[in-house]
Amino acid sequence: MSDSAEREQAAERWRVYDPDDEHSFPDERVNEVLEYVKNDEQVQAYLEAQNVNPVTRKRYNDHGAKHISIVRNRAMCLYDLLKRGDVPFNGASDQGLAEADEAVIVALAATLHDIGHVVHRDEHAYYSIPLAADLLDEILPEFYDVADAVRMKGEVLHAILCHHTSEEPLTTEAGVVRVSDALDMEAGRSRIPYHQGGRGINTVSSQAIERVSLQPGDDHPVLVEIRMTNAAGVYQVDNLLKAKLRGSGIEDQVRIVALNLEDNDERIVERIEL
Repeated sequence: MSDSAEREQAAERWRVYDPDDEHSFPDERVNEVLEYVKNDEQVQAYLEAQNVNPVTRKRYNDHGAKHISIVRNRAMCLYDLLKRGDVPFNGASDQGLAEADEAVIVALAATLHDIGHVVHRDEHAYYSIPLAADLLDEILPEFYDVADAVRMKGEVLHAILCHHTSEEPLTTEAGVVRVSDALDMEAGRSRIPYHQGGRGINTVSSQAIERVSLQPGDDHPVLVEIRMTNAAGVYQVDNLLKAKLRGSGIEDQVRIVALNLEDNDERIVERIEL
């Protein structure tokens, strides 16, 4: 196998969270929670309904079930890479919870962070809090006693709230969810409004992002490589991802490199590094 083929294979390992893989953290509990959520009719109904306001009514990019799947996969893989790099997490530990609960916080927050869109696109993070709280009151007692369910609920809601750049993440778990939300930026993110004729900057710029890859870094626990087909993708990297990474608490652990693959002599930008 060539070096490039090996790199591609390694990159694919960090795109989708596979419960059957070996991970750098205790995964049995989070795998059980993910299976439960996958079969919960109310959660799945929210993930479908939450796309109407941003896409159908606001002509914005995808915030539905596909977006959630991508963000959750990114979050779990980012969490795994950070754990692999011995980065400390404080959300669960500050509450006296187990290490196994870190991944549950990340997974549930990534799943429920956008459900506030059923109320409105604007300020959706704040609408997500009461809606997610109700769902967590049904989900968490299946896995935790009363005291631990309360603590887990607070940590998940904190991570949901802090995916909004106006709020400060106080836990590493929340920082992972915040950054992972911005890592859904490949061309497919704009699939719905693009095909319906939408041409906003989010749509056009995300069309320019060919691939986002997570992998272990040489001098950072995580390397995020972004391949762009033209300079329009800079908006996604600089205005959206950079804003999410700034203040996330994991800025020093993540290296981001964006490459412009446009094949002409008039490229505005060839490489961006955050």
